Amino acid sequence: MMQMRTHTCGELRLANAGQRVKIVGWMENVRVVGQNFAFVVLRDFYGTTQVVVENQEMMDIINGLNKESTISVEGTVRERASKNPKQATGDMEVVPEKIEVLGRCRYNSLPFEINRSREADETQRLKYRYLDLRNPAVKSNIILRCQVVSALRAAMTQHGFLEITTPILTASSPEGARDYLVPARKHPGKFYALPQAPQQFKQLLMTAGFDRYFQIAPCFRDEDARGDRSPGEFYQLDMEMAFATQEDVFAVLEDVLPPIFAKFGTYNVASSAPFRRIAYRDAMETYGSDKPDLRIDLTCKNVTSLFAESEFEALRGQTVKMVPVSDCKLTRKQIDKLLGDCEVQSGSKAYWFKMDENGQLAGGIAKFVTGIQEQLTQALDLKPNTLVLVAAGAAATKSVGVLIKTFGVACEGHMDKERYEFCWIVDFPMYEIGDESGQLEFCHNPFSMPSGGLEVLLKAERGEIDPLTITADQYDLVCNGVELSSGAVRNHDPEIMVKAFELVRLGEEDVKKKFPAMYNAFCYGAPPHAGIAPGVDRMIMLLAGESSIREIIPFPMNKNAQDIMMGAPSTVEQKQLDELHIAIVGDVEED
Repeated sequence: MMQMRTHTCGELRLANAGQRVKIVGWMENVRVVGQNFAFVVLRDFYGTTQVVVENQEMMDIINGLNKESTISVEGTVRERASKNPKQATGDMEVVPEKIEVLGRCRYNSLPFEINRSREADETQRLKYRYLDLRNPAVKSNIILRCQVVSALRAAMTQHGFLEITTPILTASSPEGARDYLVPARKHPGKFYALPQAPQQFKQLLMTAGFDRYFQIAPCFRDEDARGDRSPGEFYQLDMEMAFATQEDVFAVLEDVLPPIFAKFGTYNVASSAPFRRIAYRDAMETYGSDKPDLRIDLTCKNVTSLFAESEFEALRGQTVKMVPVSDCKLTRKQIDKLLGDCEVQSGSKAYWFKMDENGQLAGGIAKFVTGIQEQLTQALDLKPNTLVLVAAGAAATKSVGVLIKTFGVACEGHMDKERYEFCWIVDFPMYEIGDESGQLEFCHNPFSMPSGGLEVLLKAERGEIDPLTITADQYDLVCNGVELSSGAVRNHDPEIMVKAFELVRLGEEDVKKKFPAMYNAFCYGAPPHAGIAPGVDRMIMLLAGESSIREIIPFPMNKNAQDIMMGAPSTVEQKQLDELHIAIVGDVEED
């Protein structure tokens, strides 16, 4: 044991009664019950211990301290007269003979009560994060994070992967999000970029002859926050395999992840290998989402053909999709409230009707569909006491995804919450029409191998097939409706790479300019390779059962990408700007 203490505050038991001990920690609470008698709760990283002050000398020291001061207590362990079965150290207490102040709390009041910090305003929690982390409930998430990262490292090493760190200062690369730029002092007018991901470096490692690479990689993207995404910085289990196929990647993660989720998760049940494979287009058609929560048993049916001549204008001639929800006991008021919530999320109005206990259609838009009851019953396999949710129009697919998630949670019996359900989403489109450009663009990762290789790209170039029908050897790993990662079999052939970029109006010179190292390396003979990068933060968020990713990050930024504890981002001195040849132009808003 360290010289500063003989035991931790979570270690002492009744068997230690009679021993002289020394413990240290934060003074969590003081309850004075007499002139020279008080109960003090001492807390450290490991737990709490009750200290009983029974003389005036010790009381004088305690009375002069604010809560959260750090102290050292030397004394004797004895059995408690009134035991606390809810506390690990609840059978004993320490009677002090010496109390030493190690670090005085100089504030009479705290910004929040430590053990109830999660109830405090988030801004206060982030500003005083070092106090927030003293809360055992908050600290437990960070401990979980350490344990999971350690388990991931061990598992990857056991699978023959080498942990290799890649550069943090690198070149800007068009990878989908905004870069964080770092001015290069020795090269005026030029900038480094913090890596959005180690994508190119890990592919170059495969080209360099390494067979299996991984790292717990920091990634930097200047993007807005969401519940499952932290702005600025995040971490991923980055991995790549040479001479590998999609199935090789799947086999590794299907072996690595389920034991970790079963061991560390809030729920102790996780999918076993092989995870379910769902084609992207099937996922969108069936679940209205490319990240379906398979704990929910609701699915969608396309009934567009039944509404070509509908008397209900909102459905007539539109794409119409329906979600039957059997044995639904929600009231009309509850249904309308949930549909309103769905409309806010999807931006599209949804409708409903029910088949009642007598097999008749009622409620909502029932009067507009009664005439095709027989066809609907057959198409939806309707049974009595079934609620039918209806989405229509261009946004029908997105609306269905929101409806399934919302009503799957709200309707009893349609969601098995206490488990981790994994699936692979495969066969993503290689290309899409850009919302802003109106032209053909890469749908996801430009480094993915098109299914069919060079031949399918040449057919698209000749106009023999629609490029929008080309799929990529690309895949997403989804757990409980959360996208954990994207991965792909990489496009390692320079000829195929150039042709893939030519379809989006970028020629060979553009490829050489944007990706010089990778293009040149591939020209020296590259192995087929594939990889993936599950998000560590999202993974731990799921394991901890948290809805916000900030709860599992030691020092998170707020929603506006500000570290309000450290005051970042901040202004800098003019001298620093001058050294970097940077001028601030225009008005600067003060935070």
